[in-house]
Amino acid sequence: MRIYVKSMLYMLVTLAGLGMPLRLPAAPVPEAERIPVDLRRTTLVVRDIERSLPLYRDGLGLKVIYDQLIGGGPQPDGRTLPPTVRLVLLRANDDFIGVLGLMQRLNLEQAPPPPEFRRAGPGGLILVFNIQDLEQRFARIEATPYVTIAEKPRRIDYPAAGGGTIPVLFSAVWDADGNFIELNRLLGTPAGR
Repeated sequence: MRIYVKSMLYMLVTLAGLGMPLRLPAAPVPEAERIPVDLRRTTLVVRDIERSLPLYRDGLGLKVIYDQLIGGGPQPDGRTLPPTVRLVLLRANDDFIGVLGLMQRLNLEQAPPPPEFRRAGPGGLILVFNIQDLEQRFARIEATPYVTIAEKPRRIDYPAAGGGTIPVLFSAVWDADGNFIELNRLLGTPAGR
């Protein structure tokens, strides 16, 4: 077994030295390290789902797994109230964790303020997507309606926890609501591995 592990490590180091990107598969943590909590979903409250969907569904290629109107319906007095929320759920490679929700509150009394396109500050958020085909996909993302480009793809070397660097092809956009989104391609071993 030791020889196999050493051979695999040698091969990975050799491939990395040749500039070949390493793709380590996502996997659950070992049973001994598991906790009774999973981060199930992040939901963005959006101004207009029809403006938000093109980036996530068409540009990034996430799959819609849920699209429903919620709330409202028949009332005890016989009136029918309109739905109060539309919720769309999208997934990348897992349908239980890492799902992205887009929620639009319907029937607001006043229109929400226009989005602001600035880097996230306290109370803000940053979504981070790892994209294997970032160089090819970025042109599609750039052409997507309601997307604002913050930075086109460029290499950044982040410090690794144990020394050295984590090379990343980094880019960033704002979605239709001003959410800051990093679109990255890992060029080396990710943090925590």
